[in-house]
Amino acid sequence: MAHTFTQLYFHVVFGTKNRESLIATAWQPDLYAYLGGIIRNRRGDLLAAGGMPDHIHVLVRLPASVAVSDAVRDIKAVSSGWRHQQGDAQFAWQGGYGAFSVSRSQIEVVRRYIHRQEEHHRTRTFQEEFVALLDRHNLEYDPRYLWD
Repeated sequence: MAHTFTQLYFHVVFGTKNRESLIATAWQPDLYAYLGGIIRNRRGDLLAAGGMPDHIHVLVRLPASVAVSDAVRDIKAVSSGWRHQQGDAQFAWQGGYGAFSVSRSQIEVVRRYIHRQEEHHRTRTFQEEFVALLDRHNLEYDPRYLWD
């Protein structure tokens, strides 16, 4: 085969340092737009972004040449630097993240889920949501190491 063809979609979730409420509603749209630029610079696409003051969800398409870990590292480092440039010296992301592969047929389902974060968090915390995602995707984890 002469060419490589991929459709690689990921639902990525990560929180703020110590799950503090550091994402202000006033600049949340700017954050999402900024994340979109970071992802486009890595030749990917931001399909959805949403979250709460203590965490974020992004649905991204990445090219095969970009590892998920590299993309998430860049998203977190560059957006944190942007917040520092905005005068928000306290802003930081948590050390880890969750990344879940998404089939093309489920993109709209995940997009709706991401856009309904406020609704989801009326009844569950970020920690409960994250554990539910890990369980839904059958990922093994040690609860002692979930949070930094």
